Amino acid sequence: MVGGAPPAPAEFARSIVMILGSAGTACTATAIGRDLLLTAAHCVQSGADYKLLGSAPGQPPILKNIIRIERHPQFDIKRLFNHLATADVALIKLAEPLPERISPALVTSGESVAVGDSLIVAGYGVTVRGDGRSGGVARAATLLVTGQPGPLQIRLFDPVSKGVSAGLGACAGDSGAPAFLISGAGPAILGVVSWSTGPNLTAGCGGLTGITPLARYRSWIVDTARKLGTAIPP
Repeated sequence: MVGGAPPAPAEFARSIVMILGSAGTACTATAIGRDLLLTAAHCVQSGADYKLLGSAPGQPPILKNIIRIERHPQFDIKRLFNHLATADVALIKLAEPLPERISPALVTSGESVAVGDSLIVAGYGVTVRGDGRSGGVARAATLLVTGQPGPLQIRLFDPVSKGVSAGLGACAGDSGAPAFLISGAGPAILGVVSWSTGPNLTAGCGGLTGITPLARYRSWIVDTARKLGTAIPP
């Protein structure tokens, strides 16, 4: 998370983990069950192997096995590369339960947002674009909804820089990270991070953060989770 985002508060950090790929990729995922993770489909492409980074922060890395990955069947990576809406959602089944320090998060049941609403994005991405060593710490940023939010895509920006100059935003390693909506029941995942831009729609980070909302895909998440042995409230 670039732009000087602080470490994520415990209520968000306790639900997120890192997923590492054999091609050198890193993404963020959210626990939605004791052995089930939610992330972006583009984070877990076919042809690569993936592991959960299962060690506690500051401890030697321990990689945990993943036994199954389910990507939404309508996901189209070509549309994603063009910052167009697609079903960028996936579920990851772990070989063993998560450690007790990780608490599953709630998935929203269809809430919508309007321009100016706040969402909190929490991820393990880099703080300096291109410097992989600057990632690996759970950070959170409060971003505002902008543009024309709908059921297919939501765009967020830093309320200070407004996407015009460099500010808070998702970056490499934050893909798949949850965008939390805070309600009376506490934080719940409204969507996952799919892409980012630099200021003024340039390449990079710190401009816009693109979110794939979950409402349209919630029935698929619930049904697929059940098939994988995890019950999620409908």
